[in-house]
Amino acid sequence: MCMNCGCGEVEKRHQSTDITKEDLQRAADGSGISLDEATANLRSSLDKVEQTQDAPRPSSPTQWVSH
Repeated sequence: MCMNCGCGEVEKRHQSTDITKEDLQRAADGSGISLDEATANLRSSLDKVEQTQDAPRPSSPTQWVSH
């Protein structure tokens, strides 16, 4: 589908920037994993991105240093 717009057409690319099932399959193949594993990893990564965006930001730049 243009998986990013949610139209439900998994093999159709409406715009050159759209993500299709073929794109995900190619990524999975490149990593040597199944499509199911790739989508699970993508979901997990997106959850982490959302958590980071929802987290309160430190007031001081020095607090951004990771150890």
